[in-house]
Amino acid sequence: MKHILLAEDDFDYASILKQYLELSGFKVTWAKDGAEALTVFSSINPDICVFDVMMPNMDGFTLAENVINNYSDTPVVFLTAKGLKEDKIKGLKLGADDYVVKPFEADELILRINNILRRSQRAFTTTATQPTHDDLAIGGYTFNSTNYTLNHTNIQHRLTERESNLIAYLNANRNRMIKREDILQEIWGSDDFFSGRSMDVFISRLRKYFSEDPSISIVGYRGLGLEFNVG
Repeated sequence: MKHILLAEDDFDYASILKQYLELSGFKVTWAKDGAEALTVFSSINPDICVFDVMMPNMDGFTLAENVINNYSDTPVVFLTAKGLKEDKIKGLKLGADDYVVKPFEADELILRINNILRRSQRAFTTTATQPTHDDLAIGGYTFNSTNYTLNHTNIQHRLTERESNLIAYLNANRNRMIKREDILQEIWGSDDFFSGRSMDVFISRLRKYFSEDPSISIVGYRGLGLEFNVG
């Protein structure tokens, strides 16, 4: 049974949604605001998060940023009454996996949740079968795919699981052009719009991580793919 962390401050709306999700086979922990959701996150280790954007104490964007950056690579779906393009882009830049605008049919949300979970499972299964390499040298860096660390002199980057998997895949295909759809299928398990925007965010993060070594670059080719170059 997959575990959902639902953060929604509207009591009536959340009660109905929680009941529907449970009837659809999910275990649901309901937090009534962002601060409560952040408090319970580490103790329940959910498989996926569903966050309302507008909440008291801590809004959904701030909550998602804390979860994505500090805890895990758990998928996040935003619920919002807004249909603004700027909000969608902000959510995607944070690394969210999907964005559902209220009002919506509960069946639509369930379908999106199941699709995200299937993609995550495929990506995990693919990377789990690959051999890990402790203390692998990448230019002036030391990369450990088991401990999710990337070290350079006195700097250590703590990686999420997906960041680690992406670095391992890029390094295995270094110094050659990798098709964009190949990266998406390998790491995200899908090459749809949301996965593509999520990948763009992760690539931007990796460029910052590797910025201490000028011999390393990630060069993008519009509409084609990218190269992970190590001098």
